[in-house]
Amino acid sequence: MDVQVVFWGVVLARFVLPFLILKYPLPAILACLLLDGVDQTIFQLFGVDPPNYQSYDKAMDVFYLSIAYLASLRNWSNPAAVRVSRFLFFYRQIGVVLFELTGLRFLLLVFPNTFEYFFIAYEGVRARRNPLRYGFRFWVQIAAGIWIFIKLPQETWIHILQFDLTDAIRDVPWFLPALIVALLVLAAVLWFVVRPRIRPPDWPLRLRADPLPVEMDEASERMAYRAAHNRVLDLAAFEKIVLIGLISVIYGRVLPGVQTSDLRLFLGIAFFVVLNSAIGLWSARRGYGWDSTALSFGVLLVINIALVFIADLLLTRGNGALSLPDTLFFVFLVTTLTMLYDRYHPVSEYRATAARGGVVRP
Repeated sequence: MDVQVVFWGVVLARFVLPFLILKYPLPAILACLLLDGVDQTIFQLFGVDPPNYQSYDKAMDVFYLSIAYLASLRNWSNPAAVRVSRFLFFYRQIGVVLFELTGLRFLLLVFPNTFEYFFIAYEGVRARRNPLRYGFRFWVQIAAGIWIFIKLPQETWIHILQFDLTDAIRDVPWFLPALIVALLVLAAVLWFVVRPRIRPPDWPLRLRADPLPVEMDEASERMAYRAAHNRVLDLAAFEKIVLIGLISVIYGRVLPGVQTSDLRLFLGIAFFVVLNSAIGLWSARRGYGWDSTALSFGVLLVINIALVFIADLLLTRGNGALSLPDTLFFVFLVTTLTMLYDRYHPVSEYRATAARGGVVRP
């Protein structure tokens, strides 16, 4: 099989699979986690050697984790869990950017990817139980347990000791039996010690995301909320700038056609995010919007492509700092994350406001 077909097939899968997290959070993020773990093995099997694999892997990670974060805004009924999720997500994003800028591997230990497993833990709880039963302290304890007992050892293994699971299984005879025994012991502890102490489930297994609140399940309702509560430059706009700007800097380090500084790229992305916010608020205040995600994405994509090429014509006369493929990629990235954020951030804010008022609607 052609190595390019294998490489781009894996890349495409790592871009497409995360969108399932929005509707099937737990199975989809587990699938993303599995693909992240085996992509290097697939590359080795077919003789593919991607240049700068570490940066490529981190860039693909932050994309699917960004979609997972947006899924938490869409789906999570517990505002306390969303606050913990927000901190863990942006803390990790900052660490990945610092790693890309400095190349210091220990930063990945200081800024571990606790968000991913916290997302899995929340969805694991929600699959059988009402997450509204648990308060802020519970979710902080879950995050701390993941951070200390799971992620610190894992990040040390991968990024400090630089061990690879496939290589360890192949080169160390006792490693696979020891790993199997450890997993069996963990399963026994969960089954015989933890399970009997857990309260009965609230409902049958739920793998599909819960419906949106009836007050926010239509585009017109979300747009009315944005029009009433948001401004072009507010905390939501700042969060969106950081979310999209940081991931753009990470991809700017991976894509070969990017010939600009990290700061200039971040500021350019920030400008377009603010411009998109202004266009979105203008549309919201005039009632323009679509329930169809695909139609919303298509309209915003066309607008952004037009804006980018107008800016390129007026400011650089075709001699921009990005190649055409890279320009289109960043347009796709900004459009995707902006559209999803603007679509689902009002849902999360509505739930938080309802909770502060003593009324919580899942």
